[in-house]
Amino acid sequence: MDVTTGAVWGRVEQQDFRSRVRGTLLGSALGDALGAPVDGLLFDEIREAYGAEGVVDLAFAYGRRGAVTHLTQLTLFSVDGLIRAQVRRDTGAWHPPTDLHRAYLRWAATQRDWGPDERRKDDGWLAREEWLYARRDPARCLLLGFGDETMGTLDVPKNPGEVGPEAVARSAPFGLLVGWEPQLVVQLAVECAAQTHGHPMGYLSAGAYAVIVHALARGESLDGAVQRALALLAARPGHQSVGAALQHALGAVRQGMPTPARVAELAGDGTAEGVLAAAVYCALVGEDVRHGLCLAVNHDGPSGVTACLTGGLLGALHGETALPPGWLAELEGRPTLLELADDFAMEMTQGPALHGPAGSAPGWLARYPRA
Repeated sequence: MDVTTGAVWGRVEQQDFRSRVRGTLLGSALGDALGAPVDGLLFDEIREAYGAEGVVDLAFAYGRRGAVTHLTQLTLFSVDGLIRAQVRRDTGAWHPPTDLHRAYLRWAATQRDWGPDERRKDDGWLAREEWLYARRDPARCLLLGFGDETMGTLDVPKNPGEVGPEAVARSAPFGLLVGWEPQLVVQLAVECAAQTHGHPMGYLSAGAYAVIVHALARGESLDGAVQRALALLAARPGHQSVGAALQHALGAVRQGMPTPARVAELAGDGTAEGVLAAAVYCALVGEDVRHGLCLAVNHDGPSGVTACLTGGLLGALHGETALPPGWLAELEGRPTLLELADDFAMEMTQGPALHGPAGSAPGWLARYPRA
């Protein structure tokens, strides 16, 4: 895989990029946390529990306000895997899907173990974060996909009938590879999604989401980003249902005021392309981040993952400063999210300077081992 890594970064460009990286990861986690308490409920049940408007603020789940689920956990390990892949570029053994698979296996270990295993010296710092060892209802397809050392590929995918949205939800970080060409972003996201979601609907939706985030992170409009995704999808076998869902989302924007019924209709039965379409719609019609996320939660469809995808889109589009500060203050794992986001931004903009013995960030290879 040949990659255009991008060029010289000016200070303003670096600051804007860091804001969008932070915005994407924090926005995704906020959506996850907002939807977690009501995931699986119908809208009438949400209103019965939270009032006529439904969920309008962070609520209790897993014993606290602002708790995140396995969707955010896996997104963090996506970022960790991408940093590790970049660190390994000059070793002659560079294959990003393998680095991502190793990262996801580190996540799988958090779902089996009580806490970090200090004997595993090549795990890096993220796998030693104790709060990530909380088991937050991971989907069965994830536990099966990462249940052994065998990596699913496009030729031999794991769970070949799986059409759920979980692989899409961990794919936003691929879009933050702003120095990569869009078609390579799609390819990486698709290959990594096939490690757990072997149906074209599952892995092509992940590719579409990643390249939409990629366009947003490079300063494009959301409508333009979706059009780019549609063009790139068109060359891939099995793209029709994902493309139709995205077209449906764009068309729904012109159908008047947003309603819970319209979001639910787009999300359909919760398959990957429907959830992606619902998230695109909520991000397009939301008056601001708060409104867009509330739209993504309050409907009959899957609240958590729809809001997770919506938050990633809005964070990439507007950057960190557009996110509701009160929600951020209560978000579980916020320090880890910020630290990882800043490490990612540093690796992508200053990578070569960090890897050598005289690097400007001592201990970088201890944090992100090449092993």
